[in-house]
Amino acid sequence: MTSKKKLIRITLCKGLSRQKAIHKRTAQALGLSKRQGSVVKEATPSVMGMVQAITHLVKVEQAE
Repeated sequence: MTSKKKLIRITLCKGLSRQKAIHKRTAQALGLSKRQGSVVKEATPSVMGMVQAITHLVKVEQAE
């Protein structure tokens, strides 16, 4: 029984300067530090909650 994990690619589209401190820390917790930087994460509820908090800064797409 193999279960495929759903992976998402999160890309930081806007810079973190002039953003609230909580948004900067959330992006850092996801592993995003530079503009146009991307990370691939498993789509767990905690990761999706962090992404939802900074939707105005990131672009999310399905990874393979």
